[in-house]
Amino acid sequence: MTMHTLFSRFGRFASEHPASHDEKVAAPKALDLRGRIALMDEFENTGLRWFWATDEEGLLTYLSHNAAEQLGTDEANMLGQKLTSLFTLDYEGNIDGVQRPLGFLMSARHTIADLPVKVAIDGHEVWWRVSGKPVSDAAGEFRGYRGSAKDITALRESQIDASRLAQFDALTGLSNRHRMTKRLTSTLNAYRMAKRSCAVMMLDLDRFKQVNDTLGHPAGDELLKQVAQRLETVIRNKGEIGRPGGDEFQIMLPDIDDRGTLGEIGSRVIQMISQPYSIDGSRAIIGTSIGIAIAPYDGLETEELVSAADLALYAAKGGGRGQFRFYSSELKDGANLRRQIEEGLRDALASGTIDLHYQPLVRTANHTASGFEALMRWNHPERGWISPAQFIPVAEDTGIIGNLGEWALMRGCQDAATWPGDLRVAVNISAVQFASDDLPRIVERALQASGLAPNRLELEITESIFLGDPHATHVMFRDLKAIGVRLALDNFGTGYSSLGYLKDAPFDKIKIDQSFIRGATEQGNNNAALITAIVSLAEALDMETVAEGVESLDELSLVTDLGTSHVQGFVFASALAQAEVLSRLEEGQLAYQPVGPAKHRAGRRTLYRKVGIIHEDHRYEGVLRNLSRTGAMVEGLLDVPTGTQLVLDMGEGQLAVSTVRRSNEAVQGLEFETPLVDDGAGGLCTRHRISPYALAAAGMPLAALPSGHYPLDQAANGPAPSGRPKFLQVELSSLSNSPR
Repeated sequence: MTMHTLFSRFGRFASEHPASHDEKVAAPKALDLRGRIALMDEFENTGLRWFWATDEEGLLTYLSHNAAEQLGTDEANMLGQKLTSLFTLDYEGNIDGVQRPLGFLMSARHTIADLPVKVAIDGHEVWWRVSGKPVSDAAGEFRGYRGSAKDITALRESQIDASRLAQFDALTGLSNRHRMTKRLTSTLNAYRMAKRSCAVMMLDLDRFKQVNDTLGHPAGDELLKQVAQRLETVIRNKGEIGRPGGDEFQIMLPDIDDRGTLGEIGSRVIQMISQPYSIDGSRAIIGTSIGIAIAPYDGLETEELVSAADLALYAAKGGGRGQFRFYSSELKDGANLRRQIEEGLRDALASGTIDLHYQPLVRTANHTASGFEALMRWNHPERGWISPAQFIPVAEDTGIIGNLGEWALMRGCQDAATWPGDLRVAVNISAVQFASDDLPRIVERALQASGLAPNRLELEITESIFLGDPHATHVMFRDLKAIGVRLALDNFGTGYSSLGYLKDAPFDKIKIDQSFIRGATEQGNNNAALITAIVSLAEALDMETVAEGVESLDELSLVTDLGTSHVQGFVFASALAQAEVLSRLEEGQLAYQPVGPAKHRAGRRTLYRKVGIIHEDHRYEGVLRNLSRTGAMVEGLLDVPTGTQLVLDMGEGQLAVSTVRRSNEAVQGLEFETPLVDDGAGGLCTRHRISPYALAAAGMPLAALPSGHYPLDQAANGPAPSGRPKFLQVELSSLSNSPR
């Protein structure tokens, strides 16, 4: 039935019921029926809205020509078809869930008001907005629907674009801060009810500003896009990635609370992000630091969990960058320490609390020192000695590194000038210093003021200097070599190495990073082969080699056999104050005798801290002497038989099930049922912790894990354990307070 046919019926009705005289007088003021039909046809032809009608069974009895044309047919072919068959999706759905499908509304004979539907058109997506009302005859019998529709495809696409802009980062296509917050909040709310876990990683790019400054903001934007692509390659379907802003990224990982798994993901992310980038023909290298927090252990609410991850990220950056850190309650103290470092670092030089200590660089051929590396030491007035790994990153962030570096050059040259013979001094140069045009003049002033011969000064430079302008780097190398100083490539092999550096840069020495030395003596470890390759390369380029961080006699023997020319590490000496260096030199003690353990012991840390030791239903207090991935040495219980099952409570919900393998009076050697994992800070932690859900079931309020110890038998607030303790506990005060 066409619109003309529809109105023709009304025409016959009108001819059978002629208007009165009064109506005839008024008629010229209004369109007649033919004009009204023409007006409706013209309106349909505009495409602004279409009309449709169905019978009582929902079969089409009328459809506008334009609507049929958009469907790729004519109206005659559409008559008799179900209206709902035109749509592949007969409703879009509202956020509040009130909207109902078209089929439901029609079967219930409800009014249809602006219902969005997807039209079944092959090749492209078209959306209509449908309205209609049920129609009844004079007897009140339902006769079908009469309605209209309009094309809202352009409007919907515009809404989708606007929604995407509101939820996604325009540069990378990742979720933005608003969407990530919303997604994390809804996930945590749902998971809290289901007693599930969710991890959050916060990432911050290291050295991104340097790329932005040297290559420009468009290059920085391209770099961020490539970082996003690499993150998606690592994470895949394990979680959702967002970019809150700047050079920060956030990753949500549902249903993961295994810190071993999270550490592996973090390590892969760091490794992937740290690979070189090609941007408009230029080569850029950055790194990343990662903070990790896990719900419900570290927080239940979005703000609490993100704050914990941020604090862990802050600690990762402060610990030397290029690493991950898990959140722990101790990090709040670390944040306070960083603030103290920032406040005190500016006055440290003036107050004389920063000093240089010197560690010998020893020839493997005869164990005599060829020189010393100058290492900064800071004796904080309140905190005591603070590691350079803690204050050097702060100095770089706050811009103080330039002043510190210049002072170290001046002081190092002055001290070395008092040493006899041709002993060299090695001074570290940061990437910030290296990028300064003033560096050659600062070096010259230090040499002139001290009277030190240029060939006795060795500048140690890390591979991060190659992140800048290649031409400027080449010019700097030329100017420094023109002065006559020596150049050493420090920490070689830590992730940014390239043979191109060695081909083009005039280095006199390569320092092999201690990460290659660690584990090199273990069977099946490939580090020895890598050391051999580095030594061979250096010899071919007429460069010396230094094995860094050598601590045991077997490591010393290995690097000597592999051909390294020098060794640096505790196996010979730690860093000494200038007075101690002069004392040795005055006595003619240039030779060093190796000291230390015969063999390297993987990952064992000497500690002294209180722990809980749980046996059956009794908890004892003990002292943790040392710790490795697979076991620990504890003191506190007398005569515990080998084979006894114990649970070591290391605090903050960390329980390690273990077996006594060695026992000697009050000392037990434990073997863990499940090996510990890397905590990202050079330490170890358990894969899993006591779940706050379990603590809540035992009577404690549901909250993030508090600090301290809380075994389940105490958390339940039940009666005291029955039975007598099996072992006698030694008073902790009787144990030595110094590590053995």
